[in-house]
Amino acid sequence: MTIAEILNSVKFVVEPDGHQSAVVVDLNVWEQIILLLEDAEDAEEMKQSRAVKEETIPWKTAKKELKLGE
Repeated sequence: MTIAEILNSVKFVVEPDGHQSAVVVDLNVWEQIILLLEDAEDAEEMKQSRAVKEETIPWKTAKKELKLGE
C-alpha cells in the first residue's frame, strides 16, 4: 500500500464546529503504517551506520579469530 493510498483511506472525526479532532483507519491500514514507519527507521539506522567510519574485517577472518570454525 502506498502512502497516497493510506492517506486516501483515512476517515476524519469532525466536531460540530468543523474542527477535525481524530483520524480513523482500518486495522490493515494501521499495520501498513507501522511497516512503513519501521522501514523508514531501518533505513535511517542503515544511513547512520554507513556514515560511521569503523574498521571492518572479512567474516572469514572474524570466524577464524573467534575460533568459530570454517
